[in-house]
Amino acid sequence: MTRPFTQGHSDPTVQPVPAAVVEQVDAADTTLSNPKRAVISIGSNLGNRLETLQGAVDALEDTPGVRVKAVSPVYETEPWGVEPGSQPSYFNAVVVLKTTLPPSSLLERAHAVEEAFHRVRDEHWGPRTLDVDIVAYADVTSEDPGLTLPHPRAHERAFVLAPWHDVDPEAQLPGRGPVADLLSGVTRHGVEARADLELRLPE
Repeated sequence: MTRPFTQGHSDPTVQPVPAAVVEQVDAADTTLSNPKRAVISIGSNLGNRLETLQGAVDALEDTPGVRVKAVSPVYETEPWGVEPGSQPSYFNAVVVLKTTLPPSSLLERAHAVEEAFHRVRDEHWGPRTLDVDIVAYADVTSEDPGLTLPHPRAHERAFVLAPWHDVDPEAQLPGRGPVADLLSGVTRHGVEARADLELRLPE
């Protein structure tokens, strides 16, 4: 059984990429040769939400070929697609990475981090301990059903756009334009900044 991620212990997530790829990544990891910029959205509405998000940030940083460059402020968000009050609110944040992993391996890592926090995918719009979504990967656009890039609903979600804009005001969503413009076109109802909460950038 997978153990929860705890600071100071070895990362419990499964190794998502083949050993040969890991060796290549490790070889490049000293300089992160030709890294790509990726934007990750994280969210939690079960358990200790802030601790879970911090654990996700730390687990991403512990991934070979990944360096966390920025972590956004925390937002509290009403759940989507469900009756008001039927679920706890979410804590959401955005993480900006530099990575030498290809998108498919980064996605596998994202799923592994979710599984480490006992994410269960048995209910659409259901509550979850942790969501880790790739919002954008460099300038890549892809209609691959396994990983659509950029995230097909990122442009309409204030809980993604607002923290992303906070951490990178000049950000562009590939194929959609400036994040600032997209944010001005969506409602922020139910999406509130939590100035009293903070996620640490890994050392």
